[in-house]
Amino acid sequence: MKIAMVGQFPPHIGGVGVHIHTLSKELVKQGHEVYVITYPHKDIKDIDGIHVIGTKGVNIPGIRGLMFKINAKKALEKLLKEVDIDIIHGHYLFPAGAASVEVGKKHNIKTYITAHGSDMFEMYKKQFFMRPIIKNVLKKADVVFAVSNALKDEILATEVPGIENKTRLYWNSVDIAKFNNDGNTSFKSDFKNNKPVVLFVGNIIKRKNVDSLFEAKKIAKSDYNLVVVGDGPLLKQLKDKAEKENISDVYFTGARKDVEKIIPSADVLVLPSFSESFGLVLIEALACGKPVVGSDVGGIKEIITPEVGLLIDPNSPETIADAVDKIILNEEFRSNLASNARNRAKIFSKVEIPYDEVK
Repeated sequence: MKIAMVGQFPPHIGGVGVHIHTLSKELVKQGHEVYVITYPHKDIKDIDGIHVIGTKGVNIPGIRGLMFKINAKKALEKLLKEVDIDIIHGHYLFPAGAASVEVGKKHNIKTYITAHGSDMFEMYKKQFFMRPIIKNVLKKADVVFAVSNALKDEILATEVPGIENKTRLYWNSVDIAKFNNDGNTSFKSDFKNNKPVVLFVGNIIKRKNVDSLFEAKKIAKSDYNLVVVGDGPLLKQLKDKAEKENISDVYFTGARKDVEKIIPSADVLVLPSFSESFGLVLIEALACGKPVVGSDVGGIKEIITPEVGLLIDPNSPETIADAVDKIILNEEFRSNLASNARNRAKIFSKVEIPYDEVK
């Protein structure tokens, strides 16, 4: 079959791109043709047998989404003139989902959409003008996927007619060959000391609540290196905070495409988000045999069990500090969590093909 995906894709960095890439690789492996329409980037190219189509436009906050909706529709229309597409799959309800369902309905092509989290938890809940737009996307889609039960519940709560019958759970998955615990800790050579490593990986935005990790470090009993991997609008603010408040042993790597080489050097990974539909980096860390700490919200609490990590209150740096201390200072406890981690990750390792037409 020929499948058109719409959404973020490498070389863009992010969980949605990883999700599309993982599913697309499995489809190609099974003999299907995959075309991905993604955001503008100077380094767009076909990878892993996947045809990648970059759109035109500018990456300016505020209009980036609207521009992509317009240009993704144009790219889809152009693709349909050249290729007999069987399935359209939009990732993220707006703009990719909106573009996908409009073209799908026009050409009577089965259209799947995947909600990835902040489209419902942030955009739908906090930007009221987006509610009718997102509801319309949910209404027009033939099938709606949610990457966690928490996200599925949010979608069902919209009460869009027929939504219960077409909404399905579809977990993110992790490549346990790529993310592994083979003992490669070369990243630690970047440090001037031998202290434990507490790691954050993600976008430096308000929702990710990275600031709380700095507050927690100031009051923690344990002494450790805090490594922040990622980029975003709040990065400079956090760098200034570390310097002005004299928070020692904080390292910023910027955005990285090789987090699988960084995670093995960590002693614990922390994800303190205010909201999170899933938390892909958590299962990546678990696959590397690492304990995890995460907020008691959304999909995070569906991943972290007492056997592999601890849940914290994102509004309380004290609970973050306590959780980190418990893991860093108690070697036996840390070892027990680590020994269970990879088996937990294996639950999320199989890439299922979610389309009715392919089963």
